[in-house]
Amino acid sequence: MLWALKSVVIDRMSIARVAAALASSWHTVNDAVLATGRDLLIEDPHRFDGVAVIGVDEHCWRHTGRGSHYVTVVIDLTPVRAGTGPARLLDKVPGRSKAVFTTWIDAQNEDFRNGIEVVAMDGFTGFKTATAEELPDAVAVMDPFHVVALPGDALDQTRQRVQPETTGHRGRTGDPL
Repeated sequence: MLWALKSVVIDRMSIARVAAALASSWHTVNDAVLATGRDLLIEDPHRFDGVAVIGVDEHCWRHTGRGSHYVTVVIDLTPVRAGTGPARLLDKVPGRSKAVFTTWIDAQNEDFRNGIEVVAMDGFTGFKTATAEELPDAVAVMDPFHVVALPGDALDQTRQRVQPETTGHRGRTGDPL
């Protein structure tokens, strides 16, 4: 199942494509990939060693069944900052809230918590508040995606508001905005 896990995680193949290549069902492959990933990642007692920079974000996982469709994802950004490799997944926790992130931080050992220098996140105040309360020595920063995306969205909204005021119609090719 390492091939299937590598295909999904590294080669970014869909579960459906891997299942077709193995002549198996989607559910069988998905269960096997999750189990293999859990064995290699979640059960690894050293996965938190040397982590100094983490990223936290929510992800909408539509096939989670009833209740919240969101998971909080925590990644290790230490290799990215050091220039030694890509980010790596540390954990995913059902739900998205200050309480979810606080509970996750509290579940980690003291050495891990004390070693966190930077927490990168989107603009969600729950993550920022949890960081300030649980990791007071860590610097909370906005992740690069949101540093670009949020002003870009504001610019689009401004343009969409100003365009009709300026030209009397929605945007068209050749319009100044």
